[in-house]
Amino acid sequence: MNKVESDILSQVTLDEPWALVESFSTYKREHPTDVNRGMDEVVSRLRKHGVEVTVHEPSLYLSLPGLARVEAGGKTFRAKPPAYSRNARTGMKGKLVYVGARHNAMIEDMFEQKVESTAEVAAKVRGNIVMSEGFASPGLVSQFEELGAIGVIGINPGVDIHWGICTTVWGTPDLDDLPRKPKIPAVAVNKPDGDALIEIADKGGEVTIFTSMEEGWFSSKLPEVFIRGTEEPEKYVFLHGHLDSWDVGVGDNATGDATMLEIARVLWANRDKLKRSVRICWWPGHSTGRYAGSTWFSDAFALDLEQNAVVQVNCDSPGCRWATEFINLSRMSETEDFLAEVIREVAGKAAEGERPHRAGDYSFNNIGISSYLMLSSTMPDVLREEKGYYTVGGCGANIAWHTENDTLEIADRDILLRDIKVYLLAVIRNANVEILPFDWRATAKEFAATVAEYQGKAGSRFDLTKSKEAVAELAAALDDFYARVKAGKVKPAAANTVIQDLARILVPINFTRVNRFRHDPALTIPPLPSIAAATELDKFDENTIGFAKTQLVRGQNRLIAALRQARRHIELVAG
Repeated sequence: MNKVESDILSQVTLDEPWALVESFSTYKREHPTDVNRGMDEVVSRLRKHGVEVTVHEPSLYLSLPGLARVEAGGKTFRAKPPAYSRNARTGMKGKLVYVGARHNAMIEDMFEQKVESTAEVAAKVRGNIVMSEGFASPGLVSQFEELGAIGVIGINPGVDIHWGICTTVWGTPDLDDLPRKPKIPAVAVNKPDGDALIEIADKGGEVTIFTSMEEGWFSSKLPEVFIRGTEEPEKYVFLHGHLDSWDVGVGDNATGDATMLEIARVLWANRDKLKRSVRICWWPGHSTGRYAGSTWFSDAFALDLEQNAVVQVNCDSPGCRWATEFINLSRMSETEDFLAEVIREVAGKAAEGERPHRAGDYSFNNIGISSYLMLSSTMPDVLREEKGYYTVGGCGANIAWHTENDTLEIADRDILLRDIKVYLLAVIRNANVEILPFDWRATAKEFAATVAEYQGKAGSRFDLTKSKEAVAELAAALDDFYARVKAGKVKPAAANTVIQDLARILVPINFTRVNRFRHDPALTIPPLPSIAAATELDKFDENTIGFAKTQLVRGQNRLIAALRQARRHIELVAG
């Protein structure tokens, strides 16, 4: 850590961030009116310190859950509807069937929950209300709707019921997205009530789901701070996180909002020490609009982001109790070494990264921006197991996530102070380093491993040799590029242009299926998705495997073309 970095980090205090956490712990931030109140408070606190703030006010399409219940067997069961459930104020009645599914035990796969779809399952589900283990997630609800269910009940894994959202549409729907808007009611119940409902299903009983929803267009405030750098002011590090929450949402995400508040305060006071700019945004519509705020920003400022964003950093659920470790960290491969070094310097901890999920305001993959962090610190697996906690998607692994229990006790002052400094050092270093610290050789290595895995699963049924060769050619070009950069044979500005341009090509080919400047559904996307069908060839018979092979031919063409394009960018500099 150099003197500028250490001096800036020494200016971090908990005065403003903890005051914001305490204030946010006193009021809900679900309805846009309350979210706007929270935005106003952030703006007021920033302006008190002289920070210039621009407040955008987009109109976002949101789904606000109200009350819900389930009636069956002469009893009423408590329930919560996910955002984007269909309104069923007068009730949706039908036969109740149970289709078992494992609650995902690991953070890596909890963001998409599905059951194995078979003809038997389809016949069982069609025309009925189906219940299964899970968080009433987009994967679960969309799958059962596609199979013909008229309603869905998700059985949460504990005594609490977690809020959520069940649409696969990412952000405000456009005309192409609208057909995927959920058309059936969905609710979540806790495990004890779920067990009781399973008994009713086993006896062939009926159930009625009641949901009350408010859905429509809402004016939503969105504060932005742009701290101009002194040497490359047009280029910027993009830090962001959501302000809306379920209930008072202290760990998800008042602590994140406070982290960004303090970073904005400190960097504004030290803006003369930044070479590149820093852009910070607080999002509305995260919980009730499937990342509607960040998606709006991604759309409205797409061309500027494409030209000038050097990296995007998501701030969600830092500073939570017992969250001593940095595991399950979302990061793209090219950022891994950089992020691990930052965490080691600030926290003295090893970092364990993983592929970013299709979640958490990662609304910029289709533009192609290198990215790291979503959730930050978390409790050790051993402690989580000792407490009997199941996997959740935030709050440092506290199961208060998305419940009324996410209150002030979930935040930890000392851990918040440490996590603010982790985020701050990462942002400063990205803003000030001469050559962007993103190593695309790590991404090429990831690609090689993915192609090898896919080839192993495809066997002799499809040949991915051309993909393997294209990855190897890119890797060789990258080795030469980074060697030339290290030897000082490439000017820093030219090197940074290549590193940024590679993100615009390689991030979309690894994280998206649809065209650039559009948004993929909120469902898990496998690595190198254009050739991922290679892993599923066992599902096809002799009459259908030809369709899968046709898809793979087209997908391999897309992949190789992108890899060649990336190589050409590198070779232009080498030439």
